[in-house]
Amino acid sequence: MMDGIYLKFYAQESRRHGGQLLYEWIVELARTLELPGCSVFHATAGYGHHRRMHHQAFFELQGTLPVEIVFALTVEQADLLMSKLCAAKVELFWVRMPIEFGFLPGDVA
Repeated sequence: MMDGIYLKFYAQESRRHGGQLLYEWIVELARTLELPGCSVFHATAGYGHHRRMHHQAFFELQGTLPVEIVFALTVEQADLLMSKLCAAKVELFWVRMPIEFGFLPGDVA
């Protein structure tokens, strides 16, 4: 079992950075930093700080739903990723929480 950081970012699925979808850019950045992995989840509904509701429906504009980009990292890995995102001037809402993580069955306390 390890202590670490659960790091989560939220972005609109259509947001871009450097001509690439932002969530794809973050995943590729994480790969180049050799971080152990991440997951991207598409939401079916949500709203952000502007309180405008978005949900998956026929009439909803494509690309307006939120995506979550999540990581389980060591403190050092989380700090490295955050510093790279700040250096690239990426504007994102983020959540950072302390966690315990590991692999079953070997890491059970």
